[in-house]
Amino acid sequence: MKQPLGASRPLAAPPLAASRPLASEAPGVAPAPRAASAPAPEMLLDVPRSVPRYNGALPGVVEGERPTLDQIRRELGDCRRCKLCTGRKNIVFGSGNPRADLVFVGEGPGESEDLQGVPFVGAAGDLLTKMIGAMGFTRNDVYIANVVKCRPPGNRNPEPDEIAACEPFLRSQLLAIQPRVIVALGKFAAQTLLRDTTPITRMRGQWREYEGIQLMPTFHPAYLLRNSAEKRKAWEDLQQVMKLFGKHPGSSA
Repeated sequence: MKQPLGASRPLAAPPLAASRPLASEAPGVAPAPRAASAPAPEMLLDVPRSVPRYNGALPGVVEGERPTLDQIRRELGDCRRCKLCTGRKNIVFGSGNPRADLVFVGEGPGESEDLQGVPFVGAAGDLLTKMIGAMGFTRNDVYIANVVKCRPPGNRNPEPDEIAACEPFLRSQLLAIQPRVIVALGKFAAQTLLRDTTPITRMRGQWREYEGIQLMPTFHPAYLLRNSAEKRKAWEDLQQVMKLFGKHPGSSA
């Protein structure tokens, strides 16, 4: 049974389970061999302490019915629900398999994403694609989305009113897809979904639950590009996800 919207709790690592066949296991992205250096800033975006509590209204969803991504996208339309619309070039809704078992959730579009209308392109997107491949999936197997669908000016932190306007669409997407696992990329995504202000350095690698779905918090690829020594920890987190899908982790990422 699904828990009330917004509820979460720490979980023990889930048992191994078989999944439907997906892409064959691919070689990983080698972690940095050196030990972690002095701690660097652990996040790209601070999740606002005053994020409004989600009110339960799912855009484009008839109560009791499972929506489709197309319905949600039509409801989003040429969104003018917050001030981010004034500076965007494209809405970055999401991409991938609409019935994916595995969903990656990031924070918000950057410049490349805004220009192309696709989540996780550019350098951070290239790294995420390698991470997905190392797990034995492809981008066509999974679904990728962000908490906010429009780029904040200058890549600043999304503000509470912007999150309040946009987050229901992410929650609708997750309801439509109904994945087995969500990987929350970065503190902002993890805290927004879990309503938990624990730092990502303490939250990562620990199974959590979102609406009855297993959720694994880990570092954002853009953070890993700046702090390559943390790739090893991120790979450990992703190996736990692989185990849940019955895949056999290697020794690198």
